[in-house]
Amino acid sequence: MSAREPFRMHQGRVAPLRRSHIDTDQIIPKNFLKRIERTGFGPFLFHDWRRTAAGELDPSFPLNQPAYAGATILAAGPNFGCGSSREHAAWALADAGFRVVIAPSFADIFRNNAVGNGLLPVAIAEAAVNTILDRAEAGTGYELVIDLERCEVRDALGLAERFTFDEASRQRLLEGKDEIDLILAHDADIAAFEQQQIDGIQL
Repeated sequence: MSAREPFRMHQGRVAPLRRSHIDTDQIIPKNFLKRIERTGFGPFLFHDWRRTAAGELDPSFPLNQPAYAGATILAAGPNFGCGSSREHAAWALADAGFRVVIAPSFADIFRNNAVGNGLLPVAIAEAAVNTILDRAEAGTGYELVIDLERCEVRDALGLAERFTFDEASRQRLLEGKDEIDLILAHDADIAAFEQQQIDGIQL
């Protein structure tokens, strides 16, 4: 079994990032890709946006503001995760403490990388995302509940937005499994097939 925590329902603070077409080079710039581990990328998340030309933290960037400290849900504009296929983007978001990214749409490769690393990419209508961004930008500790069992995003102010999610990916997240776990679930069948091949060669 995987050590990954199953994802069923999550409640957390929302950090708003009202930008569209956020590419993976902005999520984690290429100069931080030298690590071979999957951890340690969190401090470099959105590095070029978080810091000024002098290298200081930019207080205008949402993730630098105290109101969003400890946020575990990121809300952003459409086409999130476009650009290169680097899996490090999902690693950086997860390492920074995010469990969910909400946007009107995602780049396919980023979405697959996110699911493979236990990060839930939730695509909902742009109008609903804008409502979430508006409420989060008020800076009052706005929280959402992400219910993967019911495929629903809701808040305490009456928002209740359903989302679709392919069943195979949904089950992997619900059970906390990755691709290796799926292969190991068929270990006996794989061993039997390999033995048949060996027996065939020996005949």
